[in-house]
Amino acid sequence: MIHNIGQVMLYVNNQDEAVTFWTEKLGFQIVSEENNGQMRWIEVAPSEGAETSIVLHDKKLIAQMSPELNLGTPSLMFYAANLDELYSSLTDKNVKVGEIVHLPTGRVFNFADSEDNYFAVSERK
Repeated sequence: MIHNIGQVMLYVNNQDEAVTFWTEKLGFQIVSEENNGQMRWIEVAPSEGAETSIVLHDKKLIAQMSPELNLGTPSLMFYAANLDELYSSLTDKNVKVGEIVHLPTGRVFNFADSEDNYFAVSERK
């Protein structure tokens, strides 16, 4: 039985820009970086020992290797303990952020990476 999500594959146009965004803007850490000569992938996570990580893959290369894959951005929802602090931090770092919205499950806002892929952050009740 599946009991948790291990990795999310994120297909990007520029891996170096994506690494910069996730590490410098969001504070993620590089967990590993592999390059087998044909393919390079970088794994980032919000903290050391995080249960779930994001693996940044070169979109063009993956499209060539596996043309049947849907390479659109997955809809990722992150959780934050202090939504207001994170919102201010991202705004200060010139990250595109949407307005904080109040939902029955808690407050949430969207943000975009350097390639205009949108993600969400929620403060759980």
